Amino acid sequence: MNEKVVALSNGNLLECRFIDATDSSRPTIVFLHEGLGSVSLWRDFPDQVARACGAGALVYSRHGYGQSGVLEEKRNRDYMHREALEVLPELLQQYKIERLILFGHSDGASIALIYAGAFDNVSGVIVEAPHLFVEEISLRGASQAAQAFRSTDLPQKLVRHHRDAAKTFWGWHDIWTSPEFRDWNIESYVASIRCPILAIQGELDEYGSAAQIEAIAKARPGNTNTHLIPHCGHSPHRDQPAITLELVSSFAKAL
Repeated sequence: MNEKVVALSNGNLLECRFIDATDSSRPTIVFLHEGLGSVSLWRDFPDQVARACGAGALVYSRHGYGQSGVLEEKRNRDYMHREALEVLPELLQQYKIERLILFGHSDGASIALIYAGAFDNVSGVIVEAPHLFVEEISLRGASQAAQAFRSTDLPQKLVRHHRDAAKTFWGWHDIWTSPEFRDWNIESYVASIRCPILAIQGELDEYGSAAQIEAIAKARPGNTNTHLIPHCGHSPHRDQPAITLELVSSFAKAL
């Protein structure tokens, strides 16, 4: 297992962790975290997936998250497109990853779908709690999170995982609740994906409804396997880890 800081051509520094493969024939699994996630917030789930599949895995914190560079500017409406179309390709090139499986959670799931719709080197896409469009439940969830950030110990919890928890939190909150983000939509990218897709949603997800994974299945009929997990919120790999690990490892090994 290798941990290091990777410098991008734009000067941003990314916290990266690479898990070596036990089967070199397997595509590398690239983990893309949620809107408030980081390398450390994945805990040992990437290790479990890599071990179950025999694959190598790349886990990294995007700019503004974890121990990567601190976000100084406001996020733009296209920040997930830029991550998928500019940052991720450069990072893959640095690690010499040519064949990959994308595993994305929440914002990371959206980034995974955009990348897979634009590039053809993806063997499979696994998404948890994906966002293809903005729902009212997403906005309510962001507003409730802001209340929690102001009135509970949420900032102290996030400090353990981010260099500047306040900038990380408000950078995510402010773009999602901004008027210009209301019509954000990536369904056209999903329709262009050629590889198999595993789409997982928690039945009790506080940031999105089953309409998200249903939209993926509608856009890619016959190529998408959807699962709505009961007694599960926004993070299936934390809320229902055994079920999620089985779904993910079975999907990845079958590719």
